[in-house]
Amino acid sequence: MALKLYGAPMSTCTSRVLTCLHEKDLDFELVLVDLFAGEHKQPPFLAKNPFGQIPALEDDDLTVFESRAITSYVAEKFKETGYDLTRHQNIKEAALVKVWTEVESQQFHPAIAPIIFQFFAAPLQGNSPDQTIIDANLEKLGKVLDIYEAKLTSTKYLAGDFYSLADLHHLPYAYYLMKTPAASVVNERPHVKAWWEDISTRPAFKKVAEGMNFGEK
Repeated sequence: MALKLYGAPMSTCTSRVLTCLHEKDLDFELVLVDLFAGEHKQPPFLAKNPFGQIPALEDDDLTVFESRAITSYVAEKFKETGYDLTRHQNIKEAALVKVWTEVESQQFHPAIAPIIFQFFAAPLQGNSPDQTIIDANLEKLGKVLDIYEAKLTSTKYLAGDFYSLADLHHLPYAYYLMKTPAASVVNERPHVKAWWEDISTRPAFKKVAEGMNFGEK
């Protein structure tokens, strides 16, 4: 049975998984979940993820939710297919991929997520972006990216001179960030900017980005 991904193309977490699936050259079915109709909070979807958040992946009798868990599962199960996102043949490189995927979830994500919420989600709720929240988190994000800038002076990508899940996981939120005035936090750091321009132009992500139109009229 083909892989089934339940989600929405404009969703950051769904697009993270979609990018992974495309990097692995896998056949899959995208089952659209209508967030605006609240389908993710209805019993059929809650049976797949009791927390009511997209995406969820079905692989035969297995259901996996949480986007980073899904990408890890896909990259490990299909390690011999498509692009190697985990460096599974080199234990030291694989360890560094895991380190930097943790950095994304524990350092980068908590700083960037509130910024994206203010620019894109708050207006949909009838609110203006709160510049105080944006500025506070831009300061946090800047400190994280200062460390990235230093790291990227010695390696092309975060875990080494190879693209991996560690880089891929950054794509969705950074993509939306680069549509805002806050893009300067990336553009003013030359190595971070070069890294972003590299990873965001990979064919797998370019395909996914076509559906990332959250907040557009």
